[in-house]
Amino acid sequence: MIELHVNGRLHASESDPQAPLLWVLREDLGFTGVKFGCGVGACGACTVHLDGQAVRSCTLPAARASGHRIVTIEGLAASEGVPDGELHPLQKAWIAAQVPQCGYCQSGMLMAAAALLRRSPQPSDAEIDEAMTNLCRCGTYPRVRRAIHDAARSA
Repeated sequence: MIELHVNGRLHASESDPQAPLLWVLREDLGFTGVKFGCGVGACGACTVHLDGQAVRSCTLPAARASGHRIVTIEGLAASEGVPDGELHPLQKAWIAAQVPQCGYCQSGMLMAAAALLRRSPQPSDAEIDEAMTNLCRCGTYPRVRRAIHDAARSA
């Protein structure tokens, strides 16, 4: 039995403690906003926050996340004090800048961007480029950068 603190609530899972956190979140706990992309931590589609830091959940054994605060895209807004039912400022900026095309990688992108803004509230282009290592097959990187700057200005 693994106990995980996800999006402000304690959850129990019967999964193998060495199973990747990604699969425990998706398959056992129903947090399907966490996406499988590559399985080796390269693409970032599976990015979640672990104690406020962006981590790739496909390579992290679930047991290593026990005892830590996990936030998925489903809990991003609430985790940063956004009133219930409202979008996170990054989500609003993402929509305004029309960042998503297929949308598959976007939850991971948003989680990486939120961690960046927490560390650096007014990031430079170079900081954004360094922090945003998530892969997007649609190539929306210029819009990602614009949306991060817009969200930073609105904060």
